[in-house]
Formats: sequence, structure tokens, C-alpha cells
Amino acid sequence: MKNCNIIRFCVAVALLLCVAIIPQRVRAEEPYKNGIKITFLSWSTGSTKISYERAFPELKQSAEICSSLICAGYDKYKNDPLGFTLRYSHKFFVGPYDVAKPLQGAYLRPEIIYSDYKYTHSVTGLRTPARMCALLATAGYQHCFGHMVIDGWVGGGYAFGKASETGYHHGFQLWKWLGKRNDNIALSFSIRIGYIW
Repeated sequence: MKNCNIIRFCVAVALLLCVAIIPQRVRAEEPYKNGIKITFLSWSTGSTKISYERAFPELKQSAEICSSLICAGYDKYKNDPLGFTLRYSHKFFVGPYDVAKPLQGAYLRPEIIYSDYKYTHSVTGLRTPARMCALLATAGYQHCFGHMVIDGWVGGGYAFGKASETGYHHGFQLWKWLGKRNDNIALSFSIRIGYIW
């Protein structure tokens, strides 16, 4: 079952790359408006996250979708997770903005995340579902080097649904600081690296 889901995820990623990269050739003087990114070190947290971003230079904005396969990575909690995460975010670039590099700059970003997976509960040993949604506000900076892009952000917001025992949902972490846990406070921070064209 797990191998079947991994194969489906790989096929979906390959199709996404084909649809994004094979389109008509762009003139050299046009700015890079598209990007494919992988969340840096996501594999070390139990999932593999891949995203596609499209810039709208005339609006100083971009839209980004991200999907992840939960199980394609190192299982740090040793609970054999299996599922997926989907997220959509919309970036509003603030401060200095260069239309020749429409994917570069500081930004504010609202986003919605949906996480759905099953894991082996550490106490009961049963396969347990975890389904959460989070509405986040993040701030970050994205920098382009030729065809390479690096994107880093931090943010937080409101979460709801059926939480996992660890509070980690492969797209956000529930509040578990200062000796208290709150299943309605979601935190997100990460770095993505990728290719733009």
C-alpha cells in the first residue's frame, strides 16, 4: 500500500513538471515567472514537499500550490505515517520590487493547509487518523540567483480538526511550547529551494 502511494506521488510530480516545464519556449528577455521548489530538509521530517509558484508581476503577487507525500522521508516520530498535505498560498510582495525578477523580494503570505494521514499511536498501537486544517499568515523573503531560488518564511495562525498525538502535521506544528500544548495554534517555518524559468 505504501509503495503504491509513493508511485502515485512520483507520477503526479512528474506530470506536474512536464506541464510546467515543457510549455512554449520563452524569449530570453522575459522575466522568470514560474518556479518549482522542494522544501529543504522536508525529507528529514517524514515527508517530501514539492511546490509550484507562478508570478503576476503587474500585481506584485504570486500564487503557490504545494503537495507532499507523508511517508516519503525519515520517520522521526517512529509512528509510520501515511497520507498527504496540500497547501495554497498567495504572496503579496512588499518593499522594493523589480519586475525583471518578479519572484524576488520580501512578502506577506496568507495560506491554507490541509493535512490528512494515519499513524501508529504510541500508546494504543492502533492506526489513528489525523486530519487538520490551518489558516496561516506568514512573512518571508525569496531570492533568485539566475535559475535558482531560495525561499524562507515564518508564521502562525489558527488550526482545527483531529490532531495527531505529536502535534506535527507535515506542513505546520501545533503549539507545544512553555510546557503547554494548544491544538488551535499552528506555527510554520521553513526554507525551500528550487528552479525558476
